[in-house]
Amino acid sequence: MSQEIQETLVSGTLVPETKVSLIDIGANLLHRSFDRDRDQVIDHAAAAGVSPIIITGTSEESSRAALNYAQGRPGKLYATAGIHPHEARNFGQGSVKNLAALCTEGAIAAAIAVGECGLDYNRDFSPRDKQRECFEAQVRLASVKGLPLFLHQRDAFEDFRSILLKYHQHLGPVVVHCFTGSAEELSAWLELGCYIGITGWVCDERRGRHLLPLLKEIPADKLMLETDAPFLSPRTLQSGNSRNEPKNLGHIAAFIAGQLSKSPETLAAETTANARRFFSLPG
Repeated sequence: MSQEIQETLVSGTLVPETKVSLIDIGANLLHRSFDRDRDQVIDHAAAAGVSPIIITGTSEESSRAALNYAQGRPGKLYATAGIHPHEARNFGQGSVKNLAALCTEGAIAAAIAVGECGLDYNRDFSPRDKQRECFEAQVRLASVKGLPLFLHQRDAFEDFRSILLKYHQHLGPVVVHCFTGSAEELSAWLELGCYIGITGWVCDERRGRHLLPLLKEIPADKLMLETDAPFLSPRTLQSGNSRNEPKNLGHIAAFIAGQLSKSPETLAAETTANARRFFSLPG
């Protein structure tokens, strides 16, 4: 594949910008910051080689909206359905039934994974007991539906691992989204067979430096890439725009490829194949 390379000097390192074919496994495209130009953002991503994009569902309402929006761009957009731990305070008796309806095979634009769900004891926007109840219900749902799990974990390692272990034998593929943890955590997730999602956090010299040696510990068939747009814009990208976009995934891929001594094309082919296999995407 031909390369279109621009070089950006960042912290003394030349980071190549290479146009490759990539799948963004996690973008919050229904975020209000995209309200004015959402369609253009998707088109710009496709022009940069990032397609399809998987929209992250973070509540019952946002999951339904994501699926409805994805329906308008078949093959280019997909969506997950889940309740983020920040939203767990709103989890009620009908929540699982509502999510299940969004995940039903044959439904219009059915969800391709359960999540984003998990535990977040870092910010505690929802009570911890409610987070655990909501998370476990979604893990059970994934096991019943035979769907992948798209997971979030911050400062809740033991409780998170305990719930996963409880259902491990009944689960399909699992990805720990936006991994920013320790070597111990990475080892635990890989031992459970989890995929690892890496974002532009790895490009942040202030808080992502510890991830650089850990990249080499992730098997090639377990690594997937994501922007988590509009959040986590790569600090190595001198765009002048703090809003992250899926089109920036090529920059993240080039940065990671450099850390792994691989070509961006090789890394893109590996991670794209992983994403298609994980989510059972066509092509």
